[in-house]
Amino acid sequence: MTATGETPTFVLIPGSGATSFMWTPLVRELAQRGHRSFPVELPGHGFETTFPPGYQCPQDADQLATAPSPVAGLTLDDYVGRVLELVRRAAEHGPVVLVGHSMGGSTVTGVANTAPELLARMVYLCAYCCVELPGVPGYAPKPEDPDDVLNRARQVVWIGAPRRTGTSRTNPRAGDPQVLAIQHELMMADLDPAATPAVLNYALQPDESLQVMLADARVDPTTWTGVPRTYIRTTQDRVIPPDLQDCMIAEADALSPANPFDVHSLAASHFAPITRPAEIAEILIATTQP
Repeated sequence: MTATGETPTFVLIPGSGATSFMWTPLVRELAQRGHRSFPVELPGHGFETTFPPGYQCPQDADQLATAPSPVAGLTLDDYVGRVLELVRRAAEHGPVVLVGHSMGGSTVTGVANTAPELLARMVYLCAYCCVELPGVPGYAPKPEDPDDVLNRARQVVWIGAPRRTGTSRTNPRAGDPQVLAIQHELMMADLDPAATPAVLNYALQPDESLQVMLADARVDPTTWTGVPRTYIRTTQDRVIPPDLQDCMIAEADALSPANPFDVHSLAASHFAPITRPAEIAEILIATTQP
């Protein structure tokens, strides 16, 4: 919660490979309710990105599968540094609520580890919150897990060898009906399937730096634990399944039982910022009420 009369700024951090467009529906909902928000463009994303060879039309599938990425050198520290700059400026105008989606949770953690005094609250929206294990790979669903949709996606959605490209790579411009169907089922099953190409083209880009994904993103018990925190669970999530979300919540609450997560649940897919913006806006606004 924030002090009475103070207007918060919601600073919104996208997840792996996502651009600030992921937040557009939520920004609209918050604005219509009289609240300001700031969707962050992380380094190497949006207008700052350089696409890998083979991605521009006409696409070269063989080149796209092997070309090293221009954004492979980016690190989690780069992301945290960018957001810290923005949060410091936003904090000059009132409380800041820092919201991270999916792998954006690693950046939320890094900011809270570094400058907890800048944050009125942090919100993990179906996001990684690494407590006992060092980073995202330790928590992420494994190939032996039984989810058939996720395993099919591993076969056709992600392309190339990460150690060669330096990234986790997909092709948001793919026109293959099979790929589009799996993308829809995996990430946005509660959205009209006809909208899938638009979501992929506007909200995603092909590469996410492997260095960011493999970084140590653990919470710092001396700083992170003092920031009020909310977790928004997505109960239809196939990317970060509900049992994984619950595991991270439980680990965090065991670390700092005096400051547990305020937990909310949505019957939503992983791309909840697009598919359930009104419900998320109401939850975020409620966290600021005295």
